[in-house]
Amino acid sequence: MPDAVELMKTIKRAAVDAVKASKPVEVCFGKVTCMSPLKIAVEQKLVLGEAQLILCRNVTEYKTYISGGNLQNYYYTGTFPDSGTLPVDPDHVHAVGKIQITVHNGLAVGDAVILLRQQGGQKYIVVDKIG
Repeated sequence: MPDAVELMKTIKRAAVDAVKASKPVEVCFGKVTCMSPLKIAVEQKLVLGEAQLILCRNVTEYKTYISGGNLQNYYYTGTFPDSGTLPVDPDHVHAVGKIQITVHNGLAVGDAVILLRQQGGQKYIVVDKIG
């Protein structure tokens, strides 16, 4: 009987080793350490470079379009950050329609990020920032 128990342990160990060797997808957490070139530290000894990273739209700057209704009776005054709105005289309406905007979601040094390691472990997908 002891031989059967050892055989089962060996089979279980081989199965676990086979799964680890295939390197299935794994969730990791990292921190941006450099922007040019982009580097993300995942562990103390593992720093990923641009060639290993795939950036999702959530962590990049991109242009997109928004649609707006009509803006009524207000206009902007001053300059950022002190700009405000004041009533317009006489009353009138501006049709906004479709406007292109830039979404500033790019990474910065110190950002904590969520990564997915692709099967095989060669590439990491930067999914989003944390917090």
